[in-house]
Amino acid sequence: MESITLNVKGMTCGGCVKSVTRILENTDGVAKAEVSLENKSAVIEFDATKTNVDALIEAIEDGGFDASL
Repeated sequence: MESITLNVKGMTCGGCVKSVTRILENTDGVAKAEVSLENKSAVIEFDATKTNVDALIEAIEDGGFDASL
């Protein structure tokens, strides 16, 4: 398992946090996602054989938020 912290922009409320968390947890290979509105970030544990950072960023952006390293 690998862990990465992504910056997530565009979250304004707890509903946004739930949306980003759900997006990440439904992404194949993601074991755990901790999303913080206060820190505007997502700490993600994932299996690098099943997904990668670019795919995680793309999943968040497809959900309507901006994500970056």
